[in-house]
Amino acid sequence: MLSQFYEKTVPIPVLPLAINGCMSALGCVATIKLIPAFKEHFIGARLSGVDMNKATKKQVPESQGVISGTVFLIILFCFIPVPFLSCFVGEQCQGFPHNEFVQFIGALLAICCMIFLGFADDVLNLRWRHKLLLPTMASLPLLMVYFTNFGNTVIVVPKPFRALLGIHLDLGVLYYVYMGMLAVFCTNAINILAGINGIESGQALFISGSICIFNLLELSGEYRDDHVFSLYFMIPFFFTTLGLFYHNWYPSSVFVGDTFCYFAGMTFAVVGILGHFSKTMLLFFIPQVINFIYSLPQLFHIVPCPRHRLPRLNAETGKLGMSYSKFKRKDLHKLGHFVVNVAEKLWLLNVQRGQEGDDEFIEVNNMTLINLVLKLIGPTHEKHLTTIMLLIQVLGSVIAFGIRYHLVRLFYDV
Repeated sequence: MLSQFYEKTVPIPVLPLAINGCMSALGCVATIKLIPAFKEHFIGARLSGVDMNKATKKQVPESQGVISGTVFLIILFCFIPVPFLSCFVGEQCQGFPHNEFVQFIGALLAICCMIFLGFADDVLNLRWRHKLLLPTMASLPLLMVYFTNFGNTVIVVPKPFRALLGIHLDLGVLYYVYMGMLAVFCTNAINILAGINGIESGQALFISGSICIFNLLELSGEYRDDHVFSLYFMIPFFFTTLGLFYHNWYPSSVFVGDTFCYFAGMTFAVVGILGHFSKTMLLFFIPQVINFIYSLPQLFHIVPCPRHRLPRLNAETGKLGMSYSKFKRKDLHKLGHFVVNVAEKLWLLNVQRGQEGDDEFIEVNNMTLINLVLKLIGPTHEKHLTTIMLLIQVLGSVIAFGIRYHLVRLFYDV
């Protein structure tokens, strides 16, 4: 799309990508410099918290995702004219590409809305039901751009279902529901896999790096223009997140806040939807999908869910262990008992039962992928745990590429 305005003899818009890369590298440096410069401002505005996994209880500035997000937006605002340079110089362009320009601006609008709403969440400490509503609202500009520019709601049916549904299936409005749910999932999937230094920014960094690699591999393919569009957003995101990760890595001097989780999730949703590779993009979320499925009983309060589910620090050893949710047996309904018993038999849950006075109690580890890893490997140092979680993210990307380029042949004609 964006690259169709260049001469056909130029297979890839190298110059715009090079300019984007240079601007992004400068953005990484700017992010690294700006975060410590604004540290005291955030603490003074009471946007700070205590690292519960550290023995020292000093104040750490929160919501630093707003800084990386702002640098990201500045990069892309300055970059807006670059993909359309051929329309301003020479005679290479036959009319201005308004559809592609609207696509670019619409994507920025959705991301900008999400950064604003994420920062509002950090300041106002909104409830969980609002965390589902905000991404839905922010995705509306994105869905409108898709409707006006593409409007295609037809999908290719996987081979095993073609006898029943045919080769192509028009989902109609359900396709827009799917895209809206995708935005909600991406923003919250990163948010609920959190609690240790570097995990939020780290997982987003590796996901964006995986998407960049995928886009580069596809540049010689039929949908080159879509992947060029994705790179225009993913390269700045990767570098600004790298600058944030530099300060968020153990021992973290800043917290990223819900602002970053919302910003990252919406950016991934934008490139997945407008770049037309939403299914592939979800493959890079394998650890987040596992964490979401494992967390479902607590997220839907089938099993009681505390406000914080981060691992528990043992002050004597300096290691992190599983955190637990403790509740009375009578407070757990039948479905909850069934879930706890099945998970315990599958070695997915550590369950302790006992008696306190006249009441029986049940104590189970909180259902997050981080606690599940701690259940398997035992108590460990926070830095070691973060490294393991990021290696799981890398393994998820390796599996995603294997599915995308090999296993997919079992379901589609490629």
